[in-house]
Amino acid sequence: MSEIFFVILSVLLLSLSRYRNRFLYPTPRICCCRIHSDTKLKDPFSLVQKDLQNLYEDIKKLLVSKAELKALCDYYFDGKGKAFRPMIVVLMARACNIHSNRQGDLLPAQRSIAMISEMIHTASLVHDDVIDGSDTRRGKTTINEVWGERKAILAGDFILSAASMALARIGNNAVVSVLSQVVEDLVRGEFMQLGSKENENERFKHYLEKTFKKTASLIANSCKAVSILVNSDPEVHEIAYQYGRNVGIAFQLVDDVLDFTSCANHLGKPSAADLKLGLATGPVLFACQQFPELHAMIMRRFGSDGDVDRAWRYVLQSDGVEQTNYLAQRYCQEAIRQISRLRPSTERDALIRLTELVLSRDK
Repeated sequence: MSEIFFVILSVLLLSLSRYRNRFLYPTPRICCCRIHSDTKLKDPFSLVQKDLQNLYEDIKKLLVSKAELKALCDYYFDGKGKAFRPMIVVLMARACNIHSNRQGDLLPAQRSIAMISEMIHTASLVHDDVIDGSDTRRGKTTINEVWGERKAILAGDFILSAASMALARIGNNAVVSVLSQVVEDLVRGEFMQLGSKENENERFKHYLEKTFKKTASLIANSCKAVSILVNSDPEVHEIAYQYGRNVGIAFQLVDDVLDFTSCANHLGKPSAADLKLGLATGPVLFACQQFPELHAMIMRRFGSDGDVDRAWRYVLQSDGVEQTNYLAQRYCQEAIRQISRLRPSTERDALIRLTELVLSRDK
């Protein structure tokens, strides 16, 4: 299903908000994965624990440099992150291995892709914090706040260069091409975030495309890369890609909701951060359907006095949070549909279970 279908469906449902009942709108915590409640789905984290053991230590070994630069680069690789992307990559790799009549054991190159995905992600966070002027990340002071913006930019660049070297050592041109697309998408997504659209329909399309490029592209292309290493069938590559794409978009939609519903202590970053940065995310765009006053605020990027507080109140008075959660559920349903095309395995079922965790997370 396309993004436009999801958006149109959600907007149509929103227009009926005055007449709806509980049946029309599943609550945000009701997960599309309940259709699998008759299956004992494994905890995804437990399945990959052995594969991801020492992941961050192995990444640090790739970041060889002089003391200060190494300290900057190692700062976020302290093992306290969620390792969400490496976990998906490893589960997808194992599921594709089994689907391809191989043992489920992880190939060294597939584990390298899990490491590379985390390195690219972390480098993008370092650069984002500089662009946004953020002072906290993952519950700790940001690199740019501790060492300054110039050194933070160089640290992000160095992590990307180390990831590129690791990618080259895999020696697979198709994999190099796929993961190179991620860096391009990250840059394009950041540029898209700097702008907005006057037309509401274009605004939603812009938001979802930006969400894909900044968040979902890394997950989608990393999943595709590990499938390429064990299977030459383009259909399998597309299944892996589409699962990662849909889960990635759902993950970011939930993240945008948490900016309104979770306190700073849970998120590890200040709440209402997106509004303060002038960003109109899903909850705001849906709320604008009920409160047209938000349109002018969106166009001026919440730059006038009181805009952030007013926009916050409008969102919480509207169905914006509920609708964004509903949209995330739709993307997770599509992710389940895609991954269910692979041969049954514990890892495939864990990827299904993962969609529930994406929808129910609170940080």
